[in-house]
Amino acid sequence: MMTCNNILYFATLLIGGAMAWAIGANDVANAMASTVGAGILTVTQAIYIAAVFEALGALLASGQVANMMRHGIVDVTLFQLQPELFICGMLAALLAAATWLIIATRYGLPVSTTHSIVGAILGFGVISTGLRHIHWHNITAIAISWILTPITGALGGAVLFLWIQRSILSDRNPFQRCKLQVPFYSAAVVGVFSYIVLFECLDTIGLNIVSQAKIQWWLALILVTYVVSYGALSYQLVQAEKSKREELYHHVERCFTGLAVLTSCGMAFSHGANDVANAIGPIAAILSTIASGKVELDAVLLPFWLVCFGAGAIVLGLICYGYKIMQTVGSHITQITPIRGFCIQFSTSIIVIVASGLGMPVSTTQTMIGSIFGVGLVRGLQAINTQMVGNIFLSWVITLPAGTLLAMLYYRIFTWGYVIYGYICYR
Repeated sequence: MMTCNNILYFATLLIGGAMAWAIGANDVANAMASTVGAGILTVTQAIYIAAVFEALGALLASGQVANMMRHGIVDVTLFQLQPELFICGMLAALLAAATWLIIATRYGLPVSTTHSIVGAILGFGVISTGLRHIHWHNITAIAISWILTPITGALGGAVLFLWIQRSILSDRNPFQRCKLQVPFYSAAVVGVFSYIVLFECLDTIGLNIVSQAKIQWWLALILVTYVVSYGALSYQLVQAEKSKREELYHHVERCFTGLAVLTSCGMAFSHGANDVANAIGPIAAILSTIASGKVELDAVLLPFWLVCFGAGAIVLGLICYGYKIMQTVGSHITQITPIRGFCIQFSTSIIVIVASGLGMPVSTTQTMIGSIFGVGLVRGLQAINTQMVGNIFLSWVITLPAGTLLAMLYYRIFTWGYVIYGYICYR
């Protein structure tokens, strides 16, 4: 019996690792693509940032979304007497989502990991329990978030870019405006994400810090960020004043490179908080069922090693195959500059991290593409590659039913296989 359980553990980690690898190849790649497309970071640098901040986001803030993936879509109480069917279903969902993500990545399409896994779990639930045992209220809330997040991303990115355009780029002295505003933006970005980590995330891993100490650390981080940013810009602008007039706006764009790097860190953190759970949530559900012999109904903390496993597989996927999605999102939709990259990433990361705190598995891809579309549309529809946007939208429409149908197919195959597995184990 121990040998068979070991085989099942290995199969779970193998299929779950494939899902995490596919997330890295598709979702992480599009999350980092705007910075790479703007020429701020190289692919190698983007991988380093993703490795660190994806893992931090997954460790500190992924629990709520993971619990939604585990038992927020299908009524798992129905599997109490047949936990093996629950295991087959979750394995089928992971493999179905991974299959579709790999196909989409092969053709350079930035599809939604969340659509894929939610559609896959829905497919397993429908074929195993029927329509009436699906938590349709959660499905409805998730579906509404899929509509709202790209719209919110587009509005957030466009409004932020228009503000910067009006307050800095259109000013008679854009350098001085940069010197005044960019340090403020930098402090705001660090303030938002450090607040989330200090006041919302640390308690979830049992690291309790006195509130007064948290406030002191938070204010110190904001102050240091402002001072460092102001000093760096002061030196940079002194050098820029010696440049020719036609090079001025190039230097203004360069003022936002550090800020864009900060937001790329926040983007990776928020992605890790939301989308790593798409892989490790089902894995955790399967492993806990194997260990206890029953389907766990209560939310549990994710094991540290599992978070590291998921984050590692995701980074490996980014290294191996992420360049395809980076090309599509970073340069094939609209032209991205450091200022535009900052607007895209900041609006996207804020939306995603708020959704993670609410336990809502939103689509990072949709939010990012929406932000890119909104920022590009500020320059007019001619600045948008409408054919590419149409292809991406079509892939979004296909994703959920593709995950659902593949999960149904794999569920049938796995249930047949489980009969053979049981015969071998108990003969």
